[in-house]
Amino acid sequence: MAPLRFGLHEILHSNNLGEVASKLRPMGYFTRKTVTLLSLLLTFGLPHAQAQATARFDLVGPKIDVRVTRNGVTLPIAQVPTLKPGDKLWIHPDLPPTQSVKYLLIVTFLRGTTNPPPPEWFTRVETWDHHVRAEGVFITVPAEAQQALIFMAPETGGDFSTLRSAVQGRPGSFVRASQDLIEAGFEEARIEKYIADIRRVPPADPADLQKHSDLLARTLALKPNADCFKRPVDTQFSCLTQTGTQVVLDDGHGQTVINALSNGPGSDLIQQASYTQALGAGVYSAYVGAIVDVIRIMGSLHTAQFQYIPAISFPQAEQMNLRLNTPPSFHNPKSVLVIALPAVQAATPPPLRAADPNHVSCLIQPSVVLPTEGAPLVFSADFAHNLVLHLNTPPGAPTQPDIPLVPDAYFGGLVLQQTPEHHVLLPQPQPLASADTGPAAPVTRTPAPVATQPKPVLLTGTVMGRWGFDSFTGPTMPLQQLPGSGWHIVARGDANPDLIAGRNVQLLLASSGTSCVHTITARPNGVRANINIAFKPEPLTPPSDTPEATPAPEAQPLDQVLALTLPLDHNITPGDLNLDIQQFDQPKPDKLAARTFAEPANITGVELHAGDRSLQLMGSHLNEVSQLMLGDLVFSPTPDGLTSSDGKDTLRLALPATLPPPSIHDGDHLSAKLNLHDGRSITVPVTVGSPRPSLSLLSKTAAPTNSLIALPNPDDLPLSTSLTFTVKSQSNFPRNGQIEIETLDGTLRTVLTLAPSGGLLLQDPHTVVATLDPLRSFGPSAFGALHLRAVFPGDKAATSDWLPFVTLVRLPTLTQLQCPEAESQPCTLTGSNLFLVQAISTDPTFTVSTPVPDGYTGNALTVPHPAAYTVFLKLRDDPATVDSVIFPAPPSNRTHRAGRSTSEKEKSSGEGQQSEKQPASEGSSKKSAPATPTQTQKSPAASPGSPTNQPS
Repeated sequence: MAPLRFGLHEILHSNNLGEVASKLRPMGYFTRKTVTLLSLLLTFGLPHAQAQATARFDLVGPKIDVRVTRNGVTLPIAQVPTLKPGDKLWIHPDLPPTQSVKYLLIVTFLRGTTNPPPPEWFTRVETWDHHVRAEGVFITVPAEAQQALIFMAPETGGDFSTLRSAVQGRPGSFVRASQDLIEAGFEEARIEKYIADIRRVPPADPADLQKHSDLLARTLALKPNADCFKRPVDTQFSCLTQTGTQVVLDDGHGQTVINALSNGPGSDLIQQASYTQALGAGVYSAYVGAIVDVIRIMGSLHTAQFQYIPAISFPQAEQMNLRLNTPPSFHNPKSVLVIALPAVQAATPPPLRAADPNHVSCLIQPSVVLPTEGAPLVFSADFAHNLVLHLNTPPGAPTQPDIPLVPDAYFGGLVLQQTPEHHVLLPQPQPLASADTGPAAPVTRTPAPVATQPKPVLLTGTVMGRWGFDSFTGPTMPLQQLPGSGWHIVARGDANPDLIAGRNVQLLLASSGTSCVHTITARPNGVRANINIAFKPEPLTPPSDTPEATPAPEAQPLDQVLALTLPLDHNITPGDLNLDIQQFDQPKPDKLAARTFAEPANITGVELHAGDRSLQLMGSHLNEVSQLMLGDLVFSPTPDGLTSSDGKDTLRLALPATLPPPSIHDGDHLSAKLNLHDGRSITVPVTVGSPRPSLSLLSKTAAPTNSLIALPNPDDLPLSTSLTFTVKSQSNFPRNGQIEIETLDGTLRTVLTLAPSGGLLLQDPHTVVATLDPLRSFGPSAFGALHLRAVFPGDKAATSDWLPFVTLVRLPTLTQLQCPEAESQPCTLTGSNLFLVQAISTDPTFTVSTPVPDGYTGNALTVPHPAAYTVFLKLRDDPATVDSVIFPAPPSNRTHRAGRSTSEKEKSSGEGQQSEKQPASEGSSKKSAPATPTQTQKSPAASPGSPTNQPS
């Protein structure tokens, strides 16, 4: 909105009211006040209006004392919002003793714009009369009166009659002037209140200034001129103090504050101006300087003898302090001051309401403010007085005294003036006097006393007071008068109340009352120092939206919780979280223990088939799962049942081996309870799938090998040895059925089929004979445990459970064991791929062993002198099994070579007995000690099933 003086410029250059109005209407100036101003300016002349329109009401005028008496009750004028016919006014002009100009005071009552007042409604008061100076005058408000004005005119000939004639000739102009003067007074009072209160803020505290500016804006319904905030900081001061823009929002009884004082650019001004040294303390008044200019009320209303100038009243108690915007003139035309008294009408109670219906005020707090809004005049004027907070205690509870209230816009509401009795708990009942303390009192039959209820923690309070002469009832607000107890953690709706370490989570705390909490500190597990926790009260269940006209229920306060934001992103490990809740009026904090958890298991799928004794979970963090309960059946994780790949986990759980498969059917929808290791539980839905193939391993036979190494574990399969095995399917094995064989980690896999050279052969519809060549299927680097399963392809491929199969082991090639004659000397073992051996010993218990270094590429190892020419091995591919190697011992010497003839042995006897010594770099063990044989050993006969060396 452009400054108002732009509109006055248009007025000064036009004599047509309709033309001016049409120009101002698009600018937003075509209001009731503007029409009044235009009418007065065009009626009574324009020359003086240009100077008056840019002036402010900053000139101090005379003082008039006024009291109003109604039904025997007398109030000062500052506490009277409206007059009533029959009220008796006491008016006393408070002029200085040195007053040189005699002022004539005329009290006039009006009765509308079209009905001129009768002559008897004009009262002439000579202020220079000593009786008037000493005692004042009494005037009764006549019946049918609607407005009341006071004129103060310098004494001159015909002054009274001239003024009475002007009012009776144009009553509507003076009616409108009375209305606008009253409204302007209300607005100026709000402005003055803002300026006075904003100076209470510390000068160099922009945050505090922002806070109290918001509170003042809400309670006083004011805003600054937004255009000034677009200018540079150093020029905003002059803009705010010189502009004529009208920015006052409503008339003091408005229902809505249109805009907060510090919103948008206003906050920028606060931050910047507080650091500008040139502005100094004047920044606060500059911030609201624009709103000091109110719309001009009377323009240049004048007659040939008098010039009428408006005077705005700032009442304090019974004194009406007047402010003028034009210096009075004592030359013709002489200045007549026009002062408005309160309107003669029924009083309207202030529409005071709670700023936040969900806010619960704590009565035991040192300073208590009831946040209120909607009635700026409660804070800028004294119309509301004798305000109290009436505590609505339930029936049977002790009645408590009303608490006085003081409106304070600086704090944004009604401040409680509490006495010590409001902080003292109820006294304990006194014990009955003993029977021997005195003579027995006469027995009288009295009704049994009603048991007194304890003092409630939560209750409501209603604001009550007087608005002028009338009593009024304000809003009812929820209150808390005792510290809360029974602190516990609650959940809102379907929200998960668990606290997860490493996350910022919100925790909801509830008790018998949550509004008296002063501070909350926490000490999480793994953190030494306490952490201050931010919190805010809020309703557990937000109230449903209701029309503004529908009053909120006043019987019971809203259920409140404290919402805490816990900074669990610190170095916090799962465990206990100790909270200290310090409340007002409590010597010690309340303790509350919460627990933080690790990231919970996230289940993305459950696979359970009819007839199965096991199921499979898919998701993440499945290592947290301890068991799954399906009815009364408990599924536990199987050994090595957890596998992970790319952040996705798979966990297999099974029933105990003694229990039969559960009685479930394809398509059943079940609900399972998943228990975690930390005590939490998760409910997951389960849909039963169709029965899967059921496969059993009947037999397996490995082809013979020429290796000297005997493998006692029947599940160990040499990599270079083919295996024939038989499996049986519970249902018919389909022609397109497959058998998958793979390592446990899934890195190596082969598929056997019924196709030619596919490795499978049907014996009957249920029995399949299979042949596996591990070296061909997996390559020379394959090792480790294998498992197998049946796959029946189709629209939805069905697979059986994995069955343990064999463990692939790679065997080194051992050629000879060369031992010296002396049994105390070590022997030399030669061969290839010796790195496949983990350790060698002459004792099957491996009490003393010779380890083989990792990556050993030599072809000889030094071993202790064995007994019975037998050594024991632990292969790297199956270190849990002890394998044996038996070398044949010829009678002629101690050198034993597999597959050598007698002539070759004799020939070699002439050669040097040089032992191939193991180089130190090849990791010869210094821990081994040769076993001392007790007698000469001969080559033992080959045991059944062990490989035998055949001479070439």
